[in-house]
Amino acid sequence: MEHTIKTSKQDEMIDITNIIQDDVRNCNIKDGMAIVFVPHTTAGITINENADPDVIYDMLATFRKLIPEDESYRHLEGNSHAHLKSSIIGSSCTIIIENGRLKLGTWQGVYFCEFDGPRTRRFYTKFIE
Repeated sequence: MEHTIKTSKQDEMIDITNIIQDDVRNCNIKDGMAIVFVPHTTAGITINENADPDVIYDMLATFRKLIPEDESYRHLEGNSHAHLKSSIIGSSCTIIIENGRLKLGTWQGVYFCEFDGPRTRRFYTKFIE
């Protein structure tokens, strides 16, 4: 299933767990695997804590420190920092589905990671039973 997401900041992490769980329910998947994929080279998908928003704040702040915008990058578009962050996070994740629910830990959520926004982006979900 294809989803469109509008980001509002240069870098942000948006919790998309409920969207994926809705897809599982709408497709009537009871047991299997969910694959979430983002087709962009400056965005990513990850699983991390969704209970305390300071975790996301800390992650983004650390990425900014470790991989700053830098004029010495050779990529002409000026967004090499976003490509590097995206490669570290990755473009997909796989989640077990059990009894019609994503098999995530108590504090886990799935995040769309924007590193070159704001933009209109896409991500896909695919299920294997």
